[in-house]
Amino acid sequence: MLVSRAQDMMKEGTKHLSGQEEAVLRNIEACKELAKIIRTSLGPNGMNKMVITAQEKLIVTSDAGTIVKELEIVHPAAKMIVMASKRQEEEVGDHTNLVIILAGELLQQAEALLRVGLHTSDIITGFEKAGDKVEEMLQNMVAYKAENLHDLEGMSRALKAAVAAKHIGYEDILSRLIAEACISTLPKNSKNFSVDNVRVAKIAGGGVSDSFTVKGAIVSRDVEGTIKRVSNAKIAIFTGGIGVAKTEGKGTLVLKNAEELLGFNKGEEAALEKLIKQIADSGVNVVISGGAIDEMAMHFLEKYKLMVIKTLSKFEIRRLCKTVGAAPMVRLGAPTAEEMGHCTEVYVEEMGSQKVIILKQNKDDSGVATIVVRAATENVLDDIERAIEDGVNIYKALSKDNRMLAGAGATEIELAKQLKAYAETTPGQEQYAINKYAESFEVVPRTIAENAGMNASEIISTLYSHHMKNDKFDGVDVYEHKIRSAVDMHVFDSYMAKFYAIKLATNTAITILGIDQLIMAKPAGGPKMPSMGGAMGGMGSMDNEPAF
Repeated sequence: MLVSRAQDMMKEGTKHLSGQEEAVLRNIEACKELAKIIRTSLGPNGMNKMVITAQEKLIVTSDAGTIVKELEIVHPAAKMIVMASKRQEEEVGDHTNLVIILAGELLQQAEALLRVGLHTSDIITGFEKAGDKVEEMLQNMVAYKAENLHDLEGMSRALKAAVAAKHIGYEDILSRLIAEACISTLPKNSKNFSVDNVRVAKIAGGGVSDSFTVKGAIVSRDVEGTIKRVSNAKIAIFTGGIGVAKTEGKGTLVLKNAEELLGFNKGEEAALEKLIKQIADSGVNVVISGGAIDEMAMHFLEKYKLMVIKTLSKFEIRRLCKTVGAAPMVRLGAPTAEEMGHCTEVYVEEMGSQKVIILKQNKDDSGVATIVVRAATENVLDDIERAIEDGVNIYKALSKDNRMLAGAGATEIELAKQLKAYAETTPGQEQYAINKYAESFEVVPRTIAENAGMNASEIISTLYSHHMKNDKFDGVDVYEHKIRSAVDMHVFDSYMAKFYAIKLATNTAITILGIDQLIMAKPAGGPKMPSMGGAMGGMGSMDNEPAF
């Protein structure tokens, strides 16, 4: 028997795997394992994963994007699915778990076809046809349209499902806070909405129900002086520190007597006081500094009753400029009318033994909004922040495309039903692939049911019977453990998020199926990763395990 020796012509240490058993099925197996990890985190009752990073940072979350980022996947086929989920995160910001789970299920169904003798090219052709058909079908499955992006109640309902998928129990509170923050920062042209304008301030202590939204920005520190509250604030923002100007080069100053020394110091003081007096005379009553403030400058700022805020973050400086409508100033001096910012109120408030500065705006278009999140532990705060990010991203998707699909697995079952009918009308062996493609969508309602402790097989059969009666919006009610209309439950998924997730999962599965050989170069030299056996409580070293 002739044995392929392709690695003989390559660099020593190169591995070459080919054929169905060595390449295709091994790739599918790795992707199935990744999907299996993420599946249990799908839906409102999804379980959390505890991930301990290489830096020994503890992360507890059910967010698929965070999980795959921290797992550091090394298998190249599985990494392709991870990259697809990252593209989904960048494009829409939600449904990253659907990309991984659906891609894994598509490959599992393809494996069954490969084992009965269907050729890879027939499977790929069938998947491509089914993917194109899904794009047509989705347009006829719209369950709700978010017509008015300024409607607080309507937007809260639209964002409820995205928040519940990450943090069940607080979806009503959080979806309303997200809607308030997004509406207050919505520009006149809604398509220009930016997720960066909605910030999250995490303050430990209290409960989630104590969270609230502020129209404006929050700085997590105390002011520098004694003035703690200013109404109708006029603000000057300096990118550098406030103090006596220092020369760039080195120089020598010769002072012959004590009078000259006193005169020199008084000259510096007079020059600094003059600058700060000019700032106060311009109407400014709040000064924000991007650098250090020396003691002499602090004395004169207090003398002229100016509130002083210091922040060393250039990103926070930029955000504060946007909040108050100010221009950042490099020079120290009185701002012009165009450079000066305005704010309804600036005050210090203590929350959970932590002092924060609140820059509050009362106008409807505040430019920046901040959601203050309260919770008992840092892990819960981080998890709520991820839920808020998903909600804000869904609002952004709705600002571009206001269509929404029925959630709770209703859309997936309807797609499966219609694709199976389409498969019967398709000639050739592609119909087997289309039929398996349709069955792949069952993974969503099945997983939702399993994670809620329901009988998945019974739920799937009941869902099909409801959809056969043209109840196309019926999905899984995880609260009452029955089948119910997703429209009545106010459970909706963004059309754009679902569309891109299905498209990315299909394309990734097709790409992986099209790989018939693996050629791996010898790993580069260097220090090896330390064993994780001790840190992981006896789970054993993974240093010598192969990547495939």
